[in-house]
Amino acid sequence: MSVIAVVGVGAVGGAIAARLCAVHRDDVVLCVRTPFEALVVESPTGTRRITPRLCATPDAVQPVSWVLLATKAHHTAGAAAWLQALTDAHTTVAILQNGVEHIERVAPYVNGATLLPVVVECPATRVAPGRIVQREPAHLLVPATEAGRAFAQLFAGTDVGVTVTPDFVTAAWRKLCLNVAGGAVTALTDCPQEVMRRPDVAQVARDLIQECVTVGRAEGADLDESLVEEIVVAMVEGPAEAGTSMLTDRRAGRLLEADARNGAVARIGARHRIATPLNRAVTALLTALNQT
Repeated sequence: MSVIAVVGVGAVGGAIAARLCAVHRDDVVLCVRTPFEALVVESPTGTRRITPRLCATPDAVQPVSWVLLATKAHHTAGAAAWLQALTDAHTTVAILQNGVEHIERVAPYVNGATLLPVVVECPATRVAPGRIVQREPAHLLVPATEAGRAFAQLFAGTDVGVTVTPDFVTAAWRKLCLNVAGGAVTALTDCPQEVMRRPDVAQVARDLIQECVTVGRAEGADLDESLVEEIVVAMVEGPAEAGTSMLTDRRAGRLLEADARNGAVARIGARHRIATPLNRAVTALLTALNQT
């Protein structure tokens, strides 16, 4: 069995790593800053407790077959030492991050490794090093490539759903449409999803998503106009107390993932000469929060 290294053992990385450890046992190594004795994941299907292989320094690793990068997008450069030590031309790096710029973000650090972007659906929170609370089942989407199909096989025998899609561009932009509204609005207002029930706030969300849809279409994504209202209605009618990862990060005093979300819409929109004034404004405000 090929060795699998997980870089970024936070909420998503921890939840995914627990499943891989359960089926691949000693073939999984978790690359961490803060070592822990056990990886514990509480989920709707029960609690998993794994005693994993840990590594706390890039100097102690060598190139492996698979790297699963599950850091926040803005922490990619901070993981450069791990990526450079774990990769060579025979490695596949699966990028479990938000946004639509996976390849551009990671390519400088991986020694010519094969890159596989992944869309992640895994609502979870890290409550302490090695302890994750997962609220819903995990589902991953990957391109219909050789690497994508091989990635799906890694999760055979687990409860992680993996979809191999021939239209990954659309899948990534659909996820970004959700992220540009929910994360930004809850983080900027410091309120859970209940704030979306205000008609004026719902309209802000609607406008953010509309800009994202327009830019996504210019990038080749097949995004129906109805997607805007579909996302807004889901947020308005969803649980009032529901939060977002960006709101959680703000309340914990962590950096906000502004650039990979709203910043990407503004940046890519500019390449297509598409105006994105609201996403530009939101990016500026979120960036200001990062600097306070």
